[in-house]
Amino acid sequence: MTLNERLSRYLDIPYQAPRPGIEGQITRMIGLTLEAVGLRVALGDCCVVEVSPGLSAEAEVVGFAGDRIYLMPLESIEGLSPGARVVPRIGASLVPVGEGLLGRVIDGIGRPLDGLGPLQAEAMVPLGGETINPLNRHPIETTLDVGVRAINGMLAVGRGQRLGLFAGSGVGKSVLLGMMTRFTEAEITVVGLIGERGREVREFIEQSLGKAGRERSVVVAAPADDSPLMRLRAAQLATRIAEHFRSQGKNVLLLMDSLTRYAQAQREIALAVGEPPATKGYPPSVFAKLPRLVERAGNGETGGGSVTAFYTVLTEGDDQQDPVADSARAILDGHIVLSRQLAEQGHYPAIDIEASISRAMPQIVDPQHLHLAVQMKRTWARYHQNADLISVGAYARGSDPEIDRAIDLMPAIRAYMQQGMQEAMPIKRSIQELAMIMQAKPEQPQQPRPAAAAGLRRKP
Repeated sequence: MTLNERLSRYLDIPYQAPRPGIEGQITRMIGLTLEAVGLRVALGDCCVVEVSPGLSAEAEVVGFAGDRIYLMPLESIEGLSPGARVVPRIGASLVPVGEGLLGRVIDGIGRPLDGLGPLQAEAMVPLGGETINPLNRHPIETTLDVGVRAINGMLAVGRGQRLGLFAGSGVGKSVLLGMMTRFTEAEITVVGLIGERGREVREFIEQSLGKAGRERSVVVAAPADDSPLMRLRAAQLATRIAEHFRSQGKNVLLLMDSLTRYAQAQREIALAVGEPPATKGYPPSVFAKLPRLVERAGNGETGGGSVTAFYTVLTEGDDQQDPVADSARAILDGHIVLSRQLAEQGHYPAIDIEASISRAMPQIVDPQHLHLAVQMKRTWARYHQNADLISVGAYARGSDPEIDRAIDLMPAIRAYMQQGMQEAMPIKRSIQELAMIMQAKPEQPQQPRPAAAAGLRRKP
């Protein structure tokens, strides 16, 4: 092939000049928002802000108005002065993925936090994942053993399902999440610790995951003292890593603690750039971002992998109608509600079986299992509807056969619903114990013996 022939192949390829890296400067700072001018950037681009000589911080473009660009820093910007230099950073939205991340703890932008050296990433991919056509997703049709008896028996979880743990503070969300982390069957576990206390990060890694669990896990941590943008990116990064393993055909378990902190981080950013609050102080963008994050989990295309996701949702003041809780309940495939009243009684896990539901359960369990679960739920509800009368002795046994049966079965049901933190309960045994309780014959009330049979004499 001659030189002219080889050069002719490139004639139809248009020349694209590289985008010039135009620098800008900081003109104003309000709260955590930086205002800059002179930049030519797009929404979501990253920039480097020179905080002081020899010290810089990364920031992301979160909004603009005319020629003014609004930036949100990812790191501390103490020492920033007016007129600070801002330089666009091309390709900064790429994040590391791959099996080299297993056993590692990273922050919201993919930097290691565990002191084990640089990451051995297989690839650098965009933070935003690819959208899957809902008609191409594989349906939820296989049960997933989570090792918790009350959930396996009463709220069966399917592979690829997205479930929420709803509770107020201090009721046991993180403990239950840790149990499910240790006991759930999954090839890869991705944990997102978003906006929680800093000490919980190490406790979760050492106690909940353990040495064996950490070897097949990736932990993305952004504690409460991180910037709101870092917390937001940490949730997105955890989801992106789970998506990458799913694309390789693996069954992934995604745990995020908590979805509420993700929403609060977006609220801080939105209010800082001037978005008006709508529902109880939450701007509309919060309720737009929640489904975008949650819908990225789930099953992949037929023949591919899956991402089974558990999100904790903090209900402020134990209000189940909290805007974030109400929105999350609508977009998830089920919700497990934890009761403060049960927790105060020493009942752990404090699952309120009346308020909880798994929307995938009817499609993934056999009719007999579903019938037994409905029976137990009705018995539990029947007892608690009449708990006040029973506790004060105002109920007369024999008045209602259903209440009589509920009184007889309640000790066994309470024992079934409780479980130790280190106790794993396989799904097969959970169903067997459920059947043993609900198929037990009711106790027959003892009839008083006649006086003659009792060896007593009648008075003349």
